[in-house]
Amino acid sequence: MNFFKKLYCRTFQVVFRIAIPILPYREPKILKNNSELTKVLLDNAVKNVLLVTDAGLTKLGLYTELVKEIKSAQINVVIYDKTVANPTTKNVDEALSLYKNNNCNAIIAFGGGSPMDCAKATGARVARPKKSLSKMKGILKVNKKIPLLIAVTTTAGTGSETTLAAVITDSETRHKYAINDFPLIPRYAMLDPNLTVGLPPFVTATTGMDALTHAIEAYIGRSTTKKTRADALKATKLVFENLYTAYTDGKNIKARENMLIAAYHAGLAFTKSYVGYVHAVAHSLGGKYNVAHGLANAIILPYVLKMYGRKIYKKLWQMGVYARLFDKSTSYEVGAKMFIEKIEDLNKSMNIGTRIDEIQKEDIPTLARTAEKEANPLYPVPVLYTAKQLEKIYYEVKNG
Repeated sequence: MNFFKKLYCRTFQVVFRIAIPILPYREPKILKNNSELTKVLLDNAVKNVLLVTDAGLTKLGLYTELVKEIKSAQINVVIYDKTVANPTTKNVDEALSLYKNNNCNAIIAFGGGSPMDCAKATGARVARPKKSLSKMKGILKVNKKIPLLIAVTTTAGTGSETTLAAVITDSETRHKYAINDFPLIPRYAMLDPNLTVGLPPFVTATTGMDALTHAIEAYIGRSTTKKTRADALKATKLVFENLYTAYTDGKNIKARENMLIAAYHAGLAFTKSYVGYVHAVAHSLGGKYNVAHGLANAIILPYVLKMYGRKIYKKLWQMGVYARLFDKSTSYEVGAKMFIEKIEDLNKSMNIGTRIDEIQKEDIPTLARTAEKEANPLYPVPVLYTAKQLEKIYYEVKNG
């Protein structure tokens, strides 16, 4: 990257880092059960609420008890369950129509990152009815209070219940982009481990690795604070201690609860400190090939960490020591490499591969440009790369 672009990126990032203490970040209030959620709706005089979810969760009947509880309080529940894995502008348009036609005044996002992204984007469209989603992509383009938003997470990974981001895919072009603004942070987050018990093992694995990616990218970036570093460390330790147990013993409530806590803290960390090239590359693959986000992150993570090299040895060592993967007597370089190996071992133990077969060689230059445009200057990555340099990641992930 040339000197002037690098200077621009780093200056942009420094300004945001300085502004962190005065920006209107907030932590969602935690709810533990359906009764607490229903009380929030009653306290806010909600008469009609839109519940955004997906067909899989409808089939599993996971929200049946919640809907029953809400309806018993004489509140009407309108359900939108057509959200796809990488939510599209069409999904948002459909959810928005239901919201308006049923005079809703609150939204419940029920599920993983996809329903939450769809719900957030729907809220943004309610707040800004004359502004398209594409006009709100980037940072601070919503700039208006959205309806009451409650996030009920059924996966332990995305951290979307804490974040100001909604990632949407254009239905026509398949371009995937993020909308980032403070009004999108949910007011409440319900963390009930019982809702995650029925998750298939592979979903448990990939969403858990998503949480780990959030924590690591937040920690190794250049815009951290004491609080985000603490959140990232706590999340990392919890993932290494609990993810494999949750994967092999899905009914272990304690492991499930700890993974929800891990995802929550990882979300708090990256909401302020942002992510990096792992996410930028993963988003490009999700938009082009519909590769599941958690799976993409899990596979890409070791490749990007290795590419950063010595620039992150000390930080990876710090994370490894905190997670008790090795002791302080280990050198920075050895500890960092052990940390990456632990990630690879965890992936392997949960049958997560080392390659993404969908990648087509002829698409790589365009994919790399898309990732570079997303990451620079917003993401405070340890090392700045050009699109040409990022192509290396795609080739490595393609070949495994």
